[in-house]
Amino acid sequence: MAFSSKLGSLLRLNGQIPATSMLSSIRCMSSSTKKLFIGGLSYGTDDQTLKEAFSGFGDVTEAKIIIDRDTGRSRGFGFVNFADDESASNALSAMDGQELNGRNIRVSYANERPSGGPRAYGGNGGFRGSDGFGRDAGY
Repeated sequence: MAFSSKLGSLLRLNGQIPATSMLSSIRCMSSSTKKLFIGGLSYGTDDQTLKEAFSGFGDVTEAKIIIDRDTGRSRGFGFVNFADDESASNALSAMDGQELNGRNIRVSYANERPSGGPRAYGGNGGFRGSDGFGRDAGY
């Protein structure tokens, strides 16, 4: 319902569709609140432990600890996906600030990664060997 009224107001705007406004509105309205970010995790916490800790609030479809690709160790945070929004909301309310494996964890709704390729993250690779004029940059 909210989607159709927002879309209608965008279409009425001078008879034109502002593509960026419409896309951002659609993206916001379609974003799910089923995915939680879990921070402050003990390095000993694994996917199964995380899933068990949150499964009392509803159907956990995925629990994932983020691993450092160089060391193979946990980075101290992860994500929990629920089958429905209400379960995620209940888990957030109940688990934020609670202890898990000896650490007080932070729970919040997960943010979507920005789209648009490598420049969306502020860089275009790591090569720094030339100053752009064919000379060694001296790094």
